[in-house]
Amino acid sequence: MKDILIITNYFPPETGAASNRIFHLAEGLQKHNFKVSVITPLPNYPTGKIFEGYKGKFKYSSTKNDITVHRLWIYASNSKNKLLRLIAMLSYSFSLYWFFTWNKIPKTVIIQSPPLLVAFTSVFFLRSKKRKLILNVSDLWPIAGLELGAFKKNFSYKLLEKIEHFNYKHADLILGQSNEIISHVKSLFPKKDTFLYRNFPDFIPPKISKTVTRTGKLKIVYAGLLGIAQGIYKLCQELDYTYIQFHIYGTGVEQDKIQSLISNNPELDIIYHGEVSRDKLHEALMSYDLTIIPLLNRIHGSVPSKIFEYARLGLPMIYFGGGEGEKIIKQYNLGWIAKVGDYNNLNATISRIKPSDLELKNGERIIKTAIEYFDFNKQLDLLVEKI
Repeated sequence: MKDILIITNYFPPETGAASNRIFHLAEGLQKHNFKVSVITPLPNYPTGKIFEGYKGKFKYSSTKNDITVHRLWIYASNSKNKLLRLIAMLSYSFSLYWFFTWNKIPKTVIIQSPPLLVAFTSVFFLRSKKRKLILNVSDLWPIAGLELGAFKKNFSYKLLEKIEHFNYKHADLILGQSNEIISHVKSLFPKKDTFLYRNFPDFIPPKISKTVTRTGKLKIVYAGLLGIAQGIYKLCQELDYTYIQFHIYGTGVEQDKIQSLISNNPELDIIYHGEVSRDKLHEALMSYDLTIIPLLNRIHGSVPSKIFEYARLGLPMIYFGGGEGEKIIKQYNLGWIAKVGDYNNLNATISRIKPSDLELKNGERIIKTAIEYFDFNKQLDLLVEKI
């Protein structure tokens, strides 16, 4: 049995795509006869507050299903203040350094990036000819931050670029969740060993109802983080509610603004459901006609994991984010495309969706596509061969 360590910023009981992705990776490796351990902060995402049961602790270790999880201290914050966010990352980096100093580290380590500083700390202190470092790159920072308007091309940005390049240089293998990420890495380090590792889900979906009827308004759902990048608040303002009803699940920094918008504008046909568990969410999603996957701006390297999760559920999608995700929707015929940032085009696209487009057979076709092309276990088998 080979020891492997995963270093990540997100892990259950935290919710969201990043947490689910790393959990399934850990669970999958354990089933492939790896002895898996995980290092992660004390759970705090997305609230920015340490969860009940973990407060007041510097370290909390537990073992479940033969996976050992070490939760380390972090100065938790989800503030928009860049200094506070930096302090949060530095605090976790300090905890990592402390852990590396006093504990034996396996010869194979998977490091999640971003955050860049956390990945840098791990790569810097663990790089060794005797140890294999695998960098799992899910977003291209700092490029994504620049496209989101979080950064400007100044000294700080140049420093983050140097950190990014250092991480790539000293990783033995780089996993990229998109072809754009792989291409970017190869443009910097042409000989670097890379592997396309999509965020495929690993769950048994609920069955599609055989008595689905489509009456009244089109029921569109968004489920996920209510963050700046997703732009759900602006989406709520721009949608044409003549023929649709918009349902929202999730939490994040825009939650209060969205709830206030709904309260002050009862004519907008929006229903906010709050945050629910993943299993309950999957059951709830089956009652909607289709889902929307938006990004406020096109983000280089980004492919929302919702694409693969909703495909597994057989849920048609409206993709409103551009980039590689748009290409996947088109290639596998998973739904409709609206030009990113163009809300008139989005409303026009929605208006053209017919009841016949949402029949049961379409959902069943999407599920078959997901089973054939978005298989978590097949992908993991290929990854294990490289590890």
